[in-house]
Amino acid sequence: MDLFEAIAIRRSIRQYTDASVSEEILMKILEAARLAPSWKNKQCWRYIVVKDAARRQALGEAVGMNPSETAYQAAPYVIVLCALPEDSGNRAGKPYYMADCGISMQQLVLAAHALGLGTCWVGAFEEDTVRRLLEIPPEMRVVALTPLGVPAESPAARPRKPMEEIVSFETWNG
Repeated sequence: MDLFEAIAIRRSIRQYTDASVSEEILMKILEAARLAPSWKNKQCWRYIVVKDAARRQALGEAVGMNPSETAYQAAPYVIVLCALPEDSGNRAGKPYYMADCGISMQQLVLAAHALGLGTCWVGAFEEDTVRRLLEIPPEMRVVALTPLGVPAESPAARPRKPMEEIVSFETWNG
């Protein structure tokens, strides 16, 4: 699949089949995330792959069953993205670990889609609950989670703002 096609047709998947995903495919997706660019190539991200059904269920409860009640139960994996903020820059009050992690997670999401799998990036969750559940050390931040599996749905495209509303040339009003 062409990169631009993957970007155009990728959707957040909230329903998954119970089909398995091979470790080879999982590692290929994680490799895409690993290769992401980052602040001074510090690679602040760390991923936790959760396969255990009881832990996936508990993660679903920690995020309030977002994206759906069945996503964490049906998808064979939940991928948890953590960051070590000190391994990234902080400039003009902007913590770049969030940008670094965003780039890495987007590469993971696009790789999964290109390989026929679904994801749903989740940023709303009880960080302390996830931290306790997965024994994440206090210096790490939990940034995002996503179920990963075979989609059981094909959502339609959601509306996007027109180009002229989001892009200016040369100046703000350009």
